[in-house]
Amino acid sequence: MTRNLRLDDGLMAAVDLGSNSFHIAIARLDHGVIRITESLSEKVQLAAGLDQDDHLDEAAQERGLACLSRFGQQLAGVEPRRMRIVATNALRVARNAREFVQRAETVLNHPVEIIAGREEARLIYVGVSQTLAGQGRRLVIDIGGGSTEFIIGDRHEPLLTESLHMGCVSYTQRFFADGQISAKALDKAVTAARQELSAIAGAYLAEGWQTAIGSSGTIKAVRTVIQQLGWSDADGIITAEHIERLRELLLQHRHVSELDLPGLKEDRRAIMPAGFAIISAIFQSLGLDTLGYSDGALREGVLHDLLGRFQDVDIRDRTVTSLQQRYSIDPAFAARVADTALDLLRQSRPAADIRPEDATLLERAAQLHEIGQAISHSGYHKHGAYLLLHSDLAGFSRPDQERLSLLVGLHRRRMRQEQVQALLQAGGPALFHLCLLLRLAVLLHHSRSRDDLPAPKLKVDGDSFTLRFPRGWLNTRPLTCADLEQEQDYFAGLGLTLDFA
Repeated sequence: MTRNLRLDDGLMAAVDLGSNSFHIAIARLDHGVIRITESLSEKVQLAAGLDQDDHLDEAAQERGLACLSRFGQQLAGVEPRRMRIVATNALRVARNAREFVQRAETVLNHPVEIIAGREEARLIYVGVSQTLAGQGRRLVIDIGGGSTEFIIGDRHEPLLTESLHMGCVSYTQRFFADGQISAKALDKAVTAARQELSAIAGAYLAEGWQTAIGSSGTIKAVRTVIQQLGWSDADGIITAEHIERLRELLLQHRHVSELDLPGLKEDRRAIMPAGFAIISAIFQSLGLDTLGYSDGALREGVLHDLLGRFQDVDIRDRTVTSLQQRYSIDPAFAARVADTALDLLRQSRPAADIRPEDATLLERAAQLHEIGQAISHSGYHKHGAYLLLHSDLAGFSRPDQERLSLLVGLHRRRMRQEQVQALLQAGGPALFHLCLLLRLAVLLHHSRSRDDLPAPKLKVDGDSFTLRFPRGWLNTRPLTCADLEQEQDYFAGLGLTLDFA
């Protein structure tokens, strides 16, 4: 795959649809270094719109869409291929997330990716690591509106990633919904956060780190208050002693409306107690003495990850290679299937609405189509679909994984109408078309012969697919003929025509 492009003369953009705030960062590549030219942030508090059944209410959706309409003006000068929009915990949790995403995509005219918690953690570390010098292991902590990410890494490489379901907005609703500040409410919030942390504390303490770094709004707010109070010098290091002193200061106020701490912004008052409780629990559970701060965050990580995709260092390619090794996939055979699938795609492109990223998806599905054989040969396509849907795949968004899972899960055997509908819902007619091409490519390599496969000629005309092979070639391949006849029957069941000769 060739993705090298000159980016120095164009803008790049990352949009982060967070549970508390929406962020946008627009940048330009300057001699290999990403320079932020525009950065905006708006408090949307999407997570506050989640009801007890995890449905995102209309008011929260409207707040988000209004914000995105304003962002859209800033994004007008950015080429779509140089833009990435990611969504985090609130939309991971929301049962009606697809509804909001569809509306957001209409506003922005660009896909929105809901990323998994560990993928969010990885991207946060990428963003933070770009701002830090020196070596040694680092613990990076990012407290968001709905989740908190923890990453141990060395230089630019994350080693341990985790995302816990606790954030300043969700904890505000849970423990400080009435705005009252009390020792009892604060202790309950700290205890709840420590219970969440108990699931990862042992592994993180065993891994170890030399320095701890915080990022994003909650930790920045606490750091600013501590600096404004004169407790910390210019470096803004937060200490365990500062946390104890800040607790006493918070408890001098009965309600969040009374919080008048130096440096605390108005829109941070309501969520300050919850954010503080999470930081306090982190200090206690992980035995922190000090916590530094970095301006790097998810959006900076998205920008660097996006740049990597254009410079042939796409983390998703590394993930595919890792999966091939872990599940003992024959990479040479997978590559032959991928080459055939891409050749068929090139021939059918005029008849299908295919984007460059669709070709990449098809290639990766071909490279991983046998992943399920590590579990069982019987029904291996189903096992493969499950693995790809539920594994943590670095670099892949949730929609990416869903589409990859569907392609692998439906690359053989008969397809039911509900499975076709799942393809159409996840990726439209283009994904259905990719699935058909992958099925044909796998079928043509059924014998696993290492001999070169003569490139078949494919013609697609509406619902009709026609394959043509060199004269006499099929006569010596009865297995391929039988496979094609069976596939012909499968196509007919979908209202399609497959002819071959």
